[in-house]
Amino acid sequence: MSHITLTSRGKVVVATMAAVAAMGVTACQGSEPKPEGKAPVSAASQDGQDAQGRQDGDATGSAGGEEIGSKAGSAGSGRCESSSMGLRVGRADIGAGNIRYSLVFTNKGKSACTLNGFPGASLLARDGQTIGKPAEREGAKGKPVTVPAGGSAHAVLHTINDGLSDKPCWKSASLVQAYPPGSKEAMTARVSSGLRVCGDEFTVTAVEPGAGA
Repeated sequence: MSHITLTSRGKVVVATMAAVAAMGVTACQGSEPKPEGKAPVSAASQDGQDAQGRQDGDATGSAGGEEIGSKAGSAGSGRCESSSMGLRVGRADIGAGNIRYSLVFTNKGKSACTLNGFPGASLLARDGQTIGKPAEREGAKGKPVTVPAGGSAHAVLHTINDGLSDKPCWKSASLVQAYPPGSKEAMTARVSSGLRVCGDEFTVTAVEPGAGA
């Protein structure tokens, strides 16, 4: 029994000495950088770098966007809004069985703006009733057109002469309703000589620079 007791005490003494030694090592490590501490610090740093990388990417994108926005702002190339535009329909250009009208958008704002793509266009009777169907797109989308203050851009409405198709002509329109590219606000313009679509042929091109014909 005494031998077992001494052994137990001996084990306790050994365990205590081991604990003291461990505390001593810990104290030493507290005063010096811990090599094994580098792994979690490095992982956190790596995460930080990833986050910073994403932020740098966002910052770069934002900086690029601000630069572009700044250039656009200086050039006044924001999208043209219906509220700052005027609309008119040019005279009929007749040739080779085709009839074309310039649909002219005029910038009445104080700075330049941009039109890009196809406008929406439809015909209205004098009482505002819709005639036929909206114009279909014709040709390529083209490039953005910057319209200076007081300047104009235009699209071309196209139909054909009566008798070139078995399909009947629509009722003559007194008004053209148009939506500038990208806008949801309609504009209207009178057609002085009336506009009649024949052969169900009614198309509109993308916007081009200038007032057209």
